[in-house]
Amino acid sequence: MLPFTFYAPTYFSFGPESTAQVGSLVRRFGGTRILLHYGGKAAERCGALDAVRRALCEANIEYVELAGVVPNPRSDLVRTGIALCRTEHLDFILAVGGGSVIDSAKAIAFGAVCSGDFWRFFANGEPVQHALPVGTVLTIAASGSEGSMDCVITSCETGEKICASGEALRPRFSILNPMYTLQLPAYQSACGITDMFAHVCERYFSNTPHVSVSDQLCEGLMRAIVQAGTTVISRPEDYNARAELMWAGTLAHNDLCGVGREQDWASHMIEHALSAQSNCAHGAGLAVVLPAWMEYVYRHDVSRFARFAREVFGCAADPTHPDEAAFAGICSTRAFFRSLRMPQTLSELGIDVKDVGALSARVFPAGVSSVGAFLPLGRKDVETILTSAARVL
Repeated sequence: MLPFTFYAPTYFSFGPESTAQVGSLVRRFGGTRILLHYGGKAAERCGALDAVRRALCEANIEYVELAGVVPNPRSDLVRTGIALCRTEHLDFILAVGGGSVIDSAKAIAFGAVCSGDFWRFFANGEPVQHALPVGTVLTIAASGSEGSMDCVITSCETGEKICASGEALRPRFSILNPMYTLQLPAYQSACGITDMFAHVCERYFSNTPHVSVSDQLCEGLMRAIVQAGTTVISRPEDYNARAELMWAGTLAHNDLCGVGREQDWASHMIEHALSAQSNCAHGAGLAVVLPAWMEYVYRHDVSRFARFAREVFGCAADPTHPDEAAFAGICSTRAFFRSLRMPQTLSELGIDVKDVGALSARVFPAGVSSVGAFLPLGRKDVETILTSAARVL
């Protein structure tokens, strides 16, 4: 196990009545005049936005609203939010929505207090040291941004989709009310399930030895995601399954499963190039990329993939034929995504195989020659993975 530090100070309030605490929590964490940030009709439709407005009014907390966040959130709205925070002297940001809204709120939060252009933290990989405090009211179980130190934004100028990170970006509090997810469209639910499963995989497929504790945390979490995700697709109004998924999404990305171990993240970097170009949902892109990545790298550590197959999907494991067990796990992953009605190929994302070369180039920022840690990948490797993803039957 590698040396590590782990600091995850987010205060979580979970359950059907949790939104009533918004006003007191904003005050507890220093908010007096806030930016209420959200996407559009979805936050209204599930009842979250009205409940938040009511709770803020009851607590006599002033707020300014900024709507309009879209999937794969964009830098232009972040700039609008930064200007609003500065001109209105706002001191807290409350995000009501899913990962896109929360990521946009985080970018506004550090952009409002940084000198110069906020995008440099994305372009240069600078760690974020200072930000306005952020709180969240989660309306979709997916990205885990409600408990993470990351945010991902797409540049309107360059088309790049890049992550910025820093402990200052962890939300001060997050309200997790599974009731807000009961009416989600099946496609959105499935994208969220895929995203959280991929978040665990990025940590699980590691070269670090002697990490039994986090190995078993990862395996148990993936089993829970498969079980609850399957239930949600067949019974979308099952509160208990929705609740399991909401907490699983948080645990999948607050890095509890990743401490002390080398992490990969190649699949996410490849997918960011796809969704930056096609504007596909992040989870949908991962459903195409992750199995193709698995097929390309599994021989690097066949025993790990065989263990994944056995512990996550219950595949029979013949120790004399580990390759067969490993490949069964990959097939089971693809079958799970198929059962969620996720896309299987690039064409289903609106991407032509002739674009693979250009897409591969977008995966590598200037000066970067490889991505991933489990098996470092160069541009030709990524091209092969994407070509494979274009031809899945």
